[in-house]
Amino acid sequence: MRTQPYNVLFLCTGNSARSVMAEAMLNVLGAGRFRAYSAGSFPSGKVQPIAAELSRAFGYNEPLRSKSWGEFAQADSPGIDMVITVCDNAAGEVCPIWPGQPVTAHWGVPDPASVGGSEDERRRAFQSAWMMLRRRIDLLLALPLDKLDRIATQQELRDIARTASAHEH
Repeated sequence: MRTQPYNVLFLCTGNSARSVMAEAMLNVLGAGRFRAYSAGSFPSGKVQPIAAELSRAFGYNEPLRSKSWGEFAQADSPGIDMVITVCDNAAGEVCPIWPGQPVTAHWGVPDPASVGGSEDERRRAFQSAWMMLRRRIDLLLALPLDKLDRIATQQELRDIARTASAHEH
C-alpha cells in the first residue's frame, strides 16, 4: 500500500489559468492522496485574476504563481508520477525529460483567458473550464491507483479525457 501522495504536474503553455486551477483543485480534493503542481512551457509570469479567485473560493490558500516547467525537470525536483497537459499547444511541444518517467495524458480544455467580451462572458469561460477540470479530477480521484500498474494508469488517465468530453458535448 502506497503511503506517499501521487505527485501530479499540470502543464499548459502560459501557466496562468487552466493548469493553475487544476493544481489548486486537485490539492484541495486530493488532500493527502495527491500533491499537485503546475507549470508552463512559456510561462506568462502572472496568474489570471479570475483563476486565482476561483481557486481561493474553492479553499486553496497556497500562493499561486506562473512558472516554467524547467523547475520540475531538475535532479532535486519532486518526483512526478503523472504529467497532464491541459492545453493543446503544450500537448504538441517537446517536453523536458522528467525524472522518474511519469505517466502522461492530455486533457484538452479550452483556454478561458483567450475569451474576450464582457466581464460576465469572461467569468463564464473560466467557470466552464473549471467545471471541465472538475469532472476530470473527480474521475482521477475515483481511480484505484494502488491496484494499477504504470501502463494501466496511463491508459486510465488518457481515458478520462475521452469519458469527460463525451459528457460535455
